[in-house]
Amino acid sequence: MVELTISSRGVELSPGGEVVLRHQTWDDYESILHSRHGKAAVRVKYNAHTREIRLMAPLPKHANLSQSLSAIAQALLRHFGMDWQGFDPVTLKRFGEVGLEPDACFYIANRHAILGKERIDLAEDPPPDLAIEVDETSATRPEDYAPTRIGELWIYGDGQLFIYVFDGHRYVERSESPIFPNLPLVEWIPKYLRRSWTSGSSVALREFELELSQRK
Repeated sequence: MVELTISSRGVELSPGGEVVLRHQTWDDYESILHSRHGKAAVRVKYNAHTREIRLMAPLPKHANLSQSLSAIAQALLRHFGMDWQGFDPVTLKRFGEVGLEPDACFYIANRHAILGKERIDLAEDPPPDLAIEVDETSATRPEDYAPTRIGELWIYGDGQLFIYVFDGHRYVERSESPIFPNLPLVEWIPKYLRRSWTSGSSVALREFELELSQRK
């Protein structure tokens, strides 16, 4: 049984639980964020179109996979010689439209615009270049991300990696990453995330970096 408690002491949700609150306003969403007291043990998302607040309490496997996927993204950034600014986790909001908390996101081309900032405001700041979601507790819909205008979105779920690119209006699925071109990431990443779960994150990352270095 999923148990949700929202009080002055914070937001509590049973591990692995997911709760959807319907007919909610932006003020309701902000109130729940405030109730967390800055702690992200419970993830909170808001969709103004559906007027739903979605609360999730990730399981340990989710944390393992999301951290491993973030480490793989950083290995790719190093391999391509790119500088970046990463956030893990972060709350991204576009006032009155959407509030999301990806497992990780990376500023690459736009990183200079947000250096030194404690909060990201999508009304003034550029969106991240890459966001990552691991679906172990709930399903992520790429269309929910459209108001953020994040350039590239990775969703890992059911043992598969899906790459979506924002075309200015919606997210379109791609077989390759524009940020990291000419690499079979939809094949590689699921393999190494399975490896991270069975053999450990460091082992999987080391083997991934070796395969990456051998790529012609």
